[in-house]
Amino acid sequence: MLKYKIILASGSPRRQQFFKDFNLDFEIRVKEVEEVYPDDLKAEAITNYLAELKAKAFDGEIADNEVVITSDTLVWLCDKALGKPKDYEDAFQILKALSNQTHEVITSVCFKTAAKTETIFDVTKVTFTELSDEAIRYYLDTYKPFDKAGAYGIQEWIGLIGISKIEGSYTNVVGLPTEKVYKYLTQSLG
Repeated sequence: MLKYKIILASGSPRRQQFFKDFNLDFEIRVKEVEEVYPDDLKAEAITNYLAELKAKAFDGEIADNEVVITSDTLVWLCDKALGKPKDYEDAFQILKALSNQTHEVITSVCFKTAAKTETIFDVTKVTFTELSDEAIRYYLDTYKPFDKAGAYGIQEWIGLIGISKIEGSYTNVVGLPTEKVYKYLTQSLG
């Protein structure tokens, strides 16, 4: 179907599952990249920068028939980026901040071939109901969402009991705007 071999440069089990669900052949190649960005960047400029930084790690290693796909997701609340929590207390404070608020989940996806690099992004608005301290602690103790931007997974218990509204792509909140990625793969790269 595609003229490119897909290299998914992500250790995220959720992103890997999405690619399996696409029914496209792909290979996983992950490189460790220090995810640091300039302080003046905001919102999607941060995720674009980080997705492209991850792709840059493959410079000079991409065959003519390969496309490397990297991605980055963050939660944007009150003009501030919320990434993965540092520890339990940080996760608790993040969820307290999200409680009874609407935030944005921003995911950027970078497609890098030997000839070019292109990045797309998506933004989804998510509204939480008021979360009690007990509910937050139960969620953190039971699901341990320390590898997730914003310290939560919408597909987990917290999503069932705490999210009252979502505007935009559900899969974007899980970690990949699948409809946009599939369209890019089949129409722009196809």
